[in-house]
Amino acid sequence: MGHTVNTNRTLPLRHIAIIMDGNGRWATSRGLSRSDGHNAGSETVRAVVRECRAMGLEYLTLYTFSRENWGRPADEIHFLFDLLVLFLRKELPELLERGIRLRVAGETDRLPLAARKALNHAINKTASCGDMTLTLALNYSGREEIAMACRKLMESGIAPEKVTPERIAENLYTAGYPDPDLVIRTSGELRTSNFLPFQTAYSEYYFTPTLWPDFSPEELRAAIADFSSRERRFGKTGEEDS
Repeated sequence: MGHTVNTNRTLPLRHIAIIMDGNGRWATSRGLSRSDGHNAGSETVRAVVRECRAMGLEYLTLYTFSRENWGRPADEIHFLFDLLVLFLRKELPELLERGIRLRVAGETDRLPLAARKALNHAINKTASCGDMTLTLALNYSGREEIAMACRKLMESGIAPEKVTPERIAENLYTAGYPDPDLVIRTSGELRTSNFLPFQTAYSEYYFTPTLWPDFSPEELRAAIADFSSRERRFGKTGEEDS
């Protein structure tokens, strides 16, 4: 049974994107394996998704696996995708119950077959959910996404003068989404790592030293409160600049 869109929203933003970083360092600091860190990180994903849904957020995008991540050890990569399959199987009933639609941003053809099947199954089952959209960026590259959109436009035969930012946006993985209002990065790193470069042109950023497995719903709320205190100008001049 499908879910209707929840129009009773009180948040000052519609779309949060998160660069989830620090699973490995979290594990190392505790004398644990990197797999233990990824397991702990998946629990944080579960808690953050629940909190975002409870707050009435419309869109949540999580940087789950970048194209550069293929350079990690093979056994770690296998574990990550096994963990993804397990997570999807376990969480699908709750996604349906909470009206959360699952989407993917990235080139999925290279993903292991079991992961592709689990993703496709969850995407199809949640397609009619309308209360929140959860997007997993998998095998994702922001620069490649922009190049892909340009290739699509070229293949369509569009005239060069008709290539606009709006037309490019229509051919991105996030077509139809509002741009992220807030991007959160954990673990103390101060870079964007090729994550949604087109979509985040005017996003606000929140950097925290907290490692991803320790990132709590309380810190999520603190990030949103910090965002709410900012004045977004979108390139326009403020009164104090006049």
